[in-house]
Amino acid sequence: MPPSKQGDYAYLLHIIRSLKSTGRGACILPHGVLFRGNAEAEIRRNLVRHGYIKGIIGLPANLFYGTGIPACIVVIDKKDAGARRGIFMIDASAGFMKDGPKNRLRAQDIHKIVDAFTRMLEIPKYSRVVSFDEIEKNDFNLNLPRYIDGQIAEDAQDIEGHLKGGIPVADIDALQRYWDVCPGLRKKLFKPNRKGYVNLAVEESVIKSAIFGHPEFVAFTGRMNQRFDAWRARSTKTLKVLDAGCHPKDVITALSENLLAHYLDQPLIDAYDVYQHLMDYWATTMQDDCYLIAAEGWKAPTYRVIERDKKGREKDKGWACDLVPKALIVARYFANEQAAIDQLAAEAQLTELEEENGGEEGALGGFDKINAKSVNERVDEIGDDKEAKDEIAVLKRWLKLDREKSVLKRRLRDAESELDTAAYGKYPKLAEAEIKTLVVDDKWMGVLDRAIHGEIDRINQILTRRVKELAERYATPLPKLASRVDELQSKVDAHLRRMGFAWA
Repeated sequence: MPPSKQGDYAYLLHIIRSLKSTGRGACILPHGVLFRGNAEAEIRRNLVRHGYIKGIIGLPANLFYGTGIPACIVVIDKKDAGARRGIFMIDASAGFMKDGPKNRLRAQDIHKIVDAFTRMLEIPKYSRVVSFDEIEKNDFNLNLPRYIDGQIAEDAQDIEGHLKGGIPVADIDALQRYWDVCPGLRKKLFKPNRKGYVNLAVEESVIKSAIFGHPEFVAFTGRMNQRFDAWRARSTKTLKVLDAGCHPKDVITALSENLLAHYLDQPLIDAYDVYQHLMDYWATTMQDDCYLIAAEGWKAPTYRVIERDKKGREKDKGWACDLVPKALIVARYFANEQAAIDQLAAEAQLTELEEENGGEEGALGGFDKINAKSVNERVDEIGDDKEAKDEIAVLKRWLKLDREKSVLKRRLRDAESELDTAAYGKYPKLAEAEIKTLVVDDKWMGVLDRAIHGEIDRINQILTRRVKELAERYATPLPKLASRVDELQSKVDAHLRRMGFAWA
């Protein structure tokens, strides 16, 4: 019988009793059911011996409302229970994102759990089949850390490296997944020091360029770009044949599974991270677009944006289009007009000049508030001082821009109004093929392109940061530090003696 004060096993036993001989079930329970003793230990021992527990999935802490304790999913399967010889365990406690005061499983976390469990994938530091013999040796304690070491290895400090200098080869070996892809890069970055230690073979300031510019790394980045281009070309064709009546859930399922499969087993890049980029974009934007297409087809109607103030008065805030935002129309059909507006906007602002000449030493740094009156007063104060000709030039430049500002802003408003009218007038003329190009190529694939290429850049940056970190950590051995301390101490002592201080 479960203990009266902890009835967690009552729920699990009720599920087991309710299942037929081939039935399956699952129960979310506190993590404590895996290792608590007394009556619960006896129940756990019997469940394991009967082979009823097919799997255990450890979840992150602070996932459920009302409690911050970690939980687990205990999966029961009576079918072939007598022939079962182990339990499939997953430690998914590290896969989550912060969502306000709670933690939340991301789409990639859920997908990885499902993939690992349904395929019984053994993933280092994540999942494995644990035999009954191993469980029995641990006295039927099912606490996941006993069987899966999911802890991130501590970044150890090498004492000899600090004393004598040199980067430990063990730290370089830990980056083997990069050297597998770029074997020549390791030789480019490091040179032998003594047994077990190496030195940086390039200047610290050029580590990034040495990595990013290495032919093997360039080739890897190129292969990843080509891989995305292949998926984009294939997916674009699929997405452009969508029409009214399509099922958005089927669309994202097929698209996301295809993307995940496309990047599985690729070096360095995590396919589930790539998958998450698509699912995030689906949740924020693409899902709404697909439902619009499912309801109305490839149409891009505009509408007025009306806002009400506190008194209930309506105000027209312009127009918008949900499926094809104005920015897409401007970028594809009115790029030159937008460039001219950007140039006017830059000319109409004094910010750049003020930033360049601000600060204590700058010509515009001594003003409490920069305006035409205060600048003119400063010009009059300088007068014909030849030594202040540079300052005068900056002040007069500011005054000139200030006088032109109102004219430029008026021109800017006129240009923006003309562009707005032209863009608005473009929508009724859009053919269905143009709308598909704007939505699929420019909007959807444009965002995913940037996101996934950003993921590749992030991977590259990780290697750069780690190499730089190791180089800085062991750059100055202890004898050199001690010598530097002695040198500085001598300077301080000499300075104190000149001030009249003497040590007893």
